[in-house]
Amino acid sequence: MKTELRLGIVGLGTVGANVAQLIERKAELLAERVGRGIRVTAISARDRDRRRGFDTDGMAWFDDAVDLAQNGEIDAFVELIGGSDGIARDAVEAALDRGIPVVTANKALLAHHGVALAKRAAQNGTEILFEAAVAGGIPAIKTMREALSANEVNRVYGILNGTCNYILTRMEKEGIGFDACLKDAQALGYAEADPTFDIGGFDAAHKLAILTSLAFGSEISLESIFIEGISKITIDDIAAATELGYRIKLLAVALKTDSGIEQRVHPAMIPARSALAQVDGVTNAVAVDSDLLGSILLAGPGAGGAATASAVLSDIMDVAGGFVPPTLGLPPSRLQPYLRARMRAHEGGYYIRLAVYDRVGAFASIANRMAENGISLESIVQRKADHKGEGTAPVILVTHETTEAAIRLALEALSKDGHLSGDPQMIRIEDLD
Repeated sequence: MKTELRLGIVGLGTVGANVAQLIERKAELLAERVGRGIRVTAISARDRDRRRGFDTDGMAWFDDAVDLAQNGEIDAFVELIGGSDGIARDAVEAALDRGIPVVTANKALLAHHGVALAKRAAQNGTEILFEAAVAGGIPAIKTMREALSANEVNRVYGILNGTCNYILTRMEKEGIGFDACLKDAQALGYAEADPTFDIGGFDAAHKLAILTSLAFGSEISLESIFIEGISKITIDDIAAATELGYRIKLLAVALKTDSGIEQRVHPAMIPARSALAQVDGVTNAVAVDSDLLGSILLAGPGAGGAATASAVLSDIMDVAGGFVPPTLGLPPSRLQPYLRARMRAHEGGYYIRLAVYDRVGAFASIANRMAENGISLESIVQRKADHKGEGTAPVILVTHETTEAAIRLALEALSKDGHLSGDPQMIRIEDLD
């Protein structure tokens, strides 16, 4: 049997502690499967005295994560601190400069600096593994980087944030408003005290940027992603989606077009009959459309100590077994420059909800503004008007294929006409199989 793999771990929160516990508890099984022992020999965290559920005897303690990364007594470096810059980035770069492989769950680091880090790794004869950075315990990265390597991918999409999926699921199933659902998510630990990163769509965007690079062999381009969160979704939208045969999900989509790559994160109405629509609660899902396999869907726990630790440990086992593929699926020199797609018609159409003043000429204005912008309506439904004061009538429009630019121009004109109360709501409809 080969000499044991000596690990240094920085960050001993829920995931880091779980990883160390699993390595301790499953030592014999891991050694049997990879042909060598795996042992944590160095650790670093903010609180030295905190109990973490594993035996730290024989492990060297480092107050500074960079010092640990530079230590010659470790063979691989595991970064579980998080954050796109600061100590996490410094420590990862230090490990790469030593020429040792890095295992990380840090999606922000990769989304912002993944290409630069991949180049740094290649220059030093090593790589970065990051299965846990996208969709928790789901083997999305291995699937994209390895299992689908002979496929040409034309689209990757999915539900990449458990907090948003939990909120939208409860809104639908229990008829609870957004604010109440968010408060519950925070109480249960599904959302942070400041939930902006999750509910604003930014967490999903970081993950999508990584998947896009793997899917299309392109450089990562986080800044090219259109991002819209779920905070404007109301019970009325949820009810309308149900009536129309859809469910609302925060969807992350990347697809290859004739003019380049399109990336977007936004709420979407998807057919209730589709497999993705059945993904509820904090569960994540990643779907891939490719030339050889057609469509596949991976679903499972998107977060949590055990699920994420499982993904981290799978990367550690690859390192121990000597299987370390290129960081982003291809050598950095072969990654294509990111080419952003031209704006095009959205094939699924749009759902639009308006609060229209109940007055003469309002509906004519709607019809005219839509026609002026080349928007064809599939259906238009008017709800019962509220006649308190100058009453408003909820109006729901469903369009045929059109561009988002055309929709926004029409809604801007409608607002200037003075027939609308409040801001219009617009949600893409995705006709997924």
